[in-house]
Amino acid sequence: MEAVILATILAIFATMAFGVWRAIQGPSVYDTIVGVNVVGTKTVLLIALITHFTGHADLIDVALVYALINFIAVVAILKLVRRGDLAASGEGSHD
Repeated sequence: MEAVILATILAIFATMAFGVWRAIQGPSVYDTIVGVNVVGTKTVLLIALITHFTGHADLIDVALVYALINFIAVVAILKLVRRGDLAASGEGSHD
């Protein structure tokens, strides 16, 4: 069983390494965002594994908050890249 756990952790770290490589070498900003998102998602998986094997149920809350922050950050960055600002651009906005 320990070999399976070790193999899983190594596979997660390998995919994190690919995500870091994509974030650094990405030819476009979208490739960089995908790479950073992969690293964030794999970090959530590692926290969930640590939670499962240590028995500290409080860490699952940390994983959920981290996943939420990762999602909100990616959406905000994509909005910034697409529009050039983070402000809402509706009829009710005053400049």
